[in-house]
Amino acid sequence: MRVFVTGASGWIGSAVVPELVAAGHEVVGLARSDASAAALTAAGVEVQRGTLDDLDTLASTAAASDGVIHLAFKHDIAFTGDFQGAADADRSAIEAFGEVLAGSDRPLVLASGLLGLTPGRVATEGDGHGADPALAALGSGPQTRLATAELVVALASRNVRSSVVRLPPTNHGDGDQGFLAALVGIARDRGVSGYIGDGFNRWPAVHRLDSAHLFRLALEGAPAGSTLHAVADEGVRIREIAEVIGRHLDLPLVAVSPEEAGEHFTWLTHLLALDSPASSLLTRQLLDWEPTQPGLIDDLEQGHYFQI
Repeated sequence: MRVFVTGASGWIGSAVVPELVAAGHEVVGLARSDASAAALTAAGVEVQRGTLDDLDTLASTAAASDGVIHLAFKHDIAFTGDFQGAADADRSAIEAFGEVLAGSDRPLVLASGLLGLTPGRVATEGDGHGADPALAALGSGPQTRLATAELVVALASRNVRSSVVRLPPTNHGDGDQGFLAALVGIARDRGVSGYIGDGFNRWPAVHRLDSAHLFRLALEGAPAGSTLHAVADEGVRIREIAEVIGRHLDLPLVAVSPEEAGEHFTWLTHLLALDSPASSLLTRQLLDWEPTQPGLIDDLEQGHYFQI
């Protein structure tokens, strides 16, 4: 297949691209910078210059492809206060893809999120549905992104083989600069390895190579309208993560009260406090997906998160 991948040079995309190439697919990667274009060229794939705002480019490239994997999201503006702008751009991109793929039975795979889906209980692939796609107009970034995922699922009714891959908050691995790396950095800066409250809240996790494999399986065979969970560890307690960080950095383990958490963990506070375990049982049964890479704690124990 000729596959158009947005976010192809990002953390997840740079694992998805070689997964696709190794399986014999031809990849066209979206690149918004010279550095991204160079990385994609080095990976042996075709480069399409553009951004998520170039809707005509997105549409024409998707129309000339056998399938689309949409990984890109404007994380740079989302984490600097404009989550709504990032969610709106994501929504516009999906609308552009949907128009050119409608009636074709070609696959469209969207990367979405899991954190906070069903706080306090294990989320399944059947959770989180029923959101009105019209919520995108209400001006709430998280609602907009949820509605965008529902729009992708609904594209099945327009003869698009659509699927949504929900990702855990940490797609860990050597080179990760995401939430887990941020937590390690906070521990270094504060001189303690902390967790909020009793630290019993849980995060699901997956190695990025395992999630990359699931994206390929979704592209090749997910039924139209599927929701998939890229979850290897159903729920790792934050305290257990903090214990490993403290041991590797030789720092004391400290419980941070909810009242002090905002000052200690800054922007990571709300996310770190969530209890958000998730199952991937239905995904494994549907696509015969089985994670083979190290789990989160084993990956942390390898030490690469602590190298400077």
